[in-house]
Amino acid sequence: MKKILTIAGTRPQLVKIAAVSRVLRESFAEVLVNTGQHYDYNMAGVFFDELNIPKPDYDLGIGSESHGRQTGKMMMAVEEIVEKEKPDAILVYGDTNSTLAGAIVASKLHIPIIHIEAGLRSYNKEMPEEINRIMTDHVSTLLFAPTDLAVANLAKESITEGVHQVGDVMYDAVLYNIALAEEKHSLSDYDLSSGEYVLGTIHRADNTDNKNRLEAVLKAFSALEEKVYLPLHPRTKSKIDSFGLNSILEQANNINIVEPISYLEMLLLEKHAKAIVTDSGGVQKEAYFAKVPCITLRDQTEWLETIETGWNQLVNPLKVDLAEKLSKLRFGQPIEDLYGDGNAAEKIVVILKNYFK
Repeated sequence: MKKILTIAGTRPQLVKIAAVSRVLRESFAEVLVNTGQHYDYNMAGVFFDELNIPKPDYDLGIGSESHGRQTGKMMMAVEEIVEKEKPDAILVYGDTNSTLAGAIVASKLHIPIIHIEAGLRSYNKEMPEEINRIMTDHVSTLLFAPTDLAVANLAKESITEGVHQVGDVMYDAVLYNIALAEEKHSLSDYDLSSGEYVLGTIHRADNTDNKNRLEAVLKAFSALEEKVYLPLHPRTKSKIDSFGLNSILEQANNINIVEPISYLEMLLLEKHAKAIVTDSGGVQKEAYFAKVPCITLRDQTEWLETIETGWNQLVNPLKVDLAEKLSKLRFGQPIEDLYGDGNAAEKIVVILKNYFK
């Protein structure tokens, strides 16, 4: 049986592993490495419990560092694991430092690289994720693209060999887990009513590391008539403290700040929100899956399809009145197969089996 070494380390990647690993392990031996890029238990550890993700074979616990230090530490640790395990391929997801570390190690050791969620582009190279995904795509052997646009993006860069459009594994995960979310959790647990609150998430450096932008985001939330439910990323909380912006939250009577919540809780709250305001790539898509209008606090997005179908709008918090924007939100026209049919994981495994023949 062929051995695949899977590398991950963030919440969204763990969600994708939950969708893929249960199918992958029927035909392959999988060795799972958790880099610990999201090191807080509420940020990542709880995912292993509630989504029945296999326990990592290696838990690196690297945690938060500057991009260079974090990626370097991951590469050193992953290289040792690869030399010990001798996998037939290395599988990486998305566009994080964990992804790049795995891809570089594999390419240097001449091991086939499997990249799930290949071909995404925001065309903003100031975003570290953009650099990670471009570099990973250019050294990958098998590239599993979630959309036709992702395939076209790769073709623009002369990447056509080994490219497969299989749909989005996050859609697989949502379809699989939404019933479980509603079974385990209830809106009454959060003192919320369906369609009467705005769900917010803020964590990207563009927003959190710029005092003016972070202040504008918090003031925009506080100006809304709706209740805002805001699970706060630890790094965002740290920046609010260091910039002295806590007074905005203290004076706002509509913002409910909570600790990071689990994936299943997030699915439930996304489904019943009036609108979602985020800077997360994954949440943009989950809003589309839930058919809830989304405002993305970024200047670009790698998920252009959500914009084109009218379910998502890009907003610069320094330039736009968020309350006015929310009041004018209108539903777009859903396209049912935009991100596949919910069987991306099965398609990936079939292609992998054919590749290894």
